[in-house]
Amino acid sequence: MLLSRVAERVYWQARYLERVENTARLLNVFSGLLLDLPKGTKLGWRTLVEITGTEDAFDGKYKQSSERNVIRFLLAENNGFSILDLLALTRENSRTTREVMPTEAFEQINELYYFAKENAASGVDRGARYQLLEEIINCCQQIWGLMAGTMSRDAAYSFVRIGRALERADMTTRVVDVGSGNLMPSVQEQNSVTDSAPEPYENILWMNILRSQSAYQMYRQHVRFRVNAEDVVRFLLLNEEFPRSTHHNLITLTKVLHKLPNNTRVTRQINKTKRLLKDADIEKLLRKGLLKHIDNLQLEMAAIHFTIAETWFLPNK
Repeated sequence: MLLSRVAERVYWQARYLERVENTARLLNVFSGLLLDLPKGTKLGWRTLVEITGTEDAFDGKYKQSSERNVIRFLLAENNGFSILDLLALTRENSRTTREVMPTEAFEQINELYYFAKENAASGVDRGARYQLLEEIINCCQQIWGLMAGTMSRDAAYSFVRIGRALERADMTTRVVDVGSGNLMPSVQEQNSVTDSAPEPYENILWMNILRSQSAYQMYRQHVRFRVNAEDVVRFLLLNEEFPRSTHHNLITLTKVLHKLPNNTRVTRQINKTKRLLKDADIEKLLRKGLLKHIDNLQLEMAAIHFTIAETWFLPNK
């Protein structure tokens, strides 16, 4: 029998660790775009703040959404949202659940936290950023591999999988948001004058989005055509076989829930979210309505979280 407080901490440990990895991936996408796009092309760095849902906290401290301000805010500050603070939360949840987690996992999380604490400030500068973010991503993947290879397939591991899958499903929709029009304002402004498509800028953008999810090679295996917005969005949202796609992770949630008691309400909410996802006309949404559709998906996934909390973490309410 797993105590509800332990289940909640294991769940949040998984969510925070996945959020660390995905935030690092997002920062890498933007930094990579700086190298691929023509000199002078401006990036809408505020998009990163909007994707992570931290606008109020950011606006309370900064007046400009410059590259340096956004990177500092999401990487190195003590604000509850940065990679550094997310690792601190991961470490704390891991520390308080050591009776159900592998000791080696806590040790690696602890080492990653101190590594980030010592080096996060240097990542604000472009020169050291890529190597730092890659190291964080690689360490997160090592921790996930360790837990997958050493944890018993019991209730604790089920909540690890639930936390990771839900966080990943949500964040993948947010990564797709990177393709929105306010990402490259200078290109958009030019297009409004010339009425021409922003190619090859869009192709570069979507290739980097795929790479942010380590999805480029798998995408090319499934989609034989050149990289384009419609196929990338469909692949990242709807592909059932790619482990970072939203649909794949919703399927994973359904499978894991069968191992837990009292799963009816949560399963019903997941099925509702899957229907909203699968019924979407991607081609039509790309012309108008993609951001609204993604907002609706994120609201449904938030409802999954609240239903999970009410079912297993707040049993007396």
